[in-house]
Amino acid sequence: MSDAAANPSVSAKIGKGLLILIVLGFMGLAMAGMGLFMYNMGRDMSEMTVSVVAMGKSVVQMGKDVGSMARDMTDMGQRMETMAKSMVEGQAGMGSDFRIVREGMQEMTGDMRKMATDMHDLSINIGDMTGKINGMAANIATMNQSMAVMNASMGRMGGDINKFSNPMRMMPFSP
Repeated sequence: MSDAAANPSVSAKIGKGLLILIVLGFMGLAMAGMGLFMYNMGRDMSEMTVSVVAMGKSVVQMGKDVGSMARDMTDMGQRMETMAKSMVEGQAGMGSDFRIVREGMQEMTGDMRKMATDMHDLSINIGDMTGKINGMAANIATMNQSMAVMNASMGRMGGDINKFSNPMRMMPFSP
């Protein structure tokens, strides 16, 4: 074997070095882009989880407030019923106008009871909605865990790509 075959020319060495540098540059850009994408996706998922949890707490508090309002409405209905009974007792000495007022009060008492029942039903529905929001938060947490596993896989895949990215190793008959 001659010395010329054993020692490649300087331009061939520069060409190989430049090719390696270009390949490594593209690989670096691709990995940086994927890393930025994964970082942004993880941050967005984290922000979504925080806002869903806050919304769930607000809905729970709203359910408590509606339940308290339903109890207050029931109490008010009982007081109005007592007031209607008192009016019945005092009606004997009053004119027909009080009969109309008494009937209106009794009707209003019934309406208040219906409203209290509706408020109670609303409280139950808000409770159901809270459970569904909690389920959604759990699903988002699972999705975040899956994203973490995918990030780890991407990291391992990047390591594997780095192992096979040396163009010198891909050349036939290279040491």
